[in-house]
Amino acid sequence: MIAGIELGLIYAVMALGVYLTFRVLDFPDLTVDQSFTTGAATAAMIILGGGSPWLGTIAGFFAGALAGLITGLLHTKAHINGLLAGILTMTALYSINLRVMDSKANLALLREDTVFTPLREAGLQGSVVGVLLLLVGVLLVKVLLDWFLYTDAGLAMQATGDNPDMIRSFGVNTDNQKILGLCLSNGMVGLSGALVAQYQGFADIGMGIGLIVVGLASVILGQGIFGTRTVIIATAAVIFGSVLYRLVITAALQLGLNPSDMKLISAVLVVIALVLPQMTFFKRWNARRKDREARKVQAGVEPGVGTPATVGGRTGEGQ
Repeated sequence: MIAGIELGLIYAVMALGVYLTFRVLDFPDLTVDQSFTTGAATAAMIILGGGSPWLGTIAGFFAGALAGLITGLLHTKAHINGLLAGILTMTALYSINLRVMDSKANLALLREDTVFTPLREAGLQGSVVGVLLLLVGVLLVKVLLDWFLYTDAGLAMQATGDNPDMIRSFGVNTDNQKILGLCLSNGMVGLSGALVAQYQGFADIGMGIGLIVVGLASVILGQGIFGTRTVIIATAAVIFGSVLYRLVITAALQLGLNPSDMKLISAVLVVIALVLPQMTFFKRWNARRKDREARKVQAGVEPGVGTPATVGGRTGEGQ
């Protein structure tokens, strides 16, 4: 289970990237399925070439961001539908990733130094201390994302996802906001791919296939439990959802299910997460939670910075 939590925390970086496009920008970005592999392949090739694993990890972020930039340009400048733009970039990236990996479908990193080598040598990987160290790293990414979303650029990005016509009337270039959001999102996805490749000891050309479902499952599961009243709560919920998802997958494997069934399990989890909020007891629970928040407001207790009224509503309830 410890290994499942560690993987869940690493994949949480990817889930935060998915949250940025699907929840904040309201953009159906499918680039994720291959920008994850792009980050992993870039990091692996740098490490195998004798480069620093930290340099490879950073390069993985920028490689993913470049993939997001291509999708953004196709959508905003070539006026291609956002969903189709992501599919086109994802399709092209498969061949590009093979080129990056020197036409090899798999790159082994088991004998190479990675960012996790010090943890393994100290006997901390797979321990509670290792989990805490990973949690600190993920929380750092979360804090930086929270901070960004509360800046003027971040608020404009949220407004772009909620009401592009309104924010455009204030002189904000919504195309630039979409491009920036896609770059940041896929940069985090590429960063997660670079870390997963080093944690697992290999980069594979198919490691990102179906990953968008994993990201959506993490976002929907976490926010279905914790809600999305503020940006800070929403991003924390995404991290929790990623860990919960990975624990479910780990438990399924330990129960003897076939690894080839994992994609089916992922799809079922997303369906459950989407259907449960529509059930009567969940609606009553949400109603009671909203009632408590309303009473706090009436009592003079502010619900927190970043409520739907102040950030454009993309992180508000009911999404």
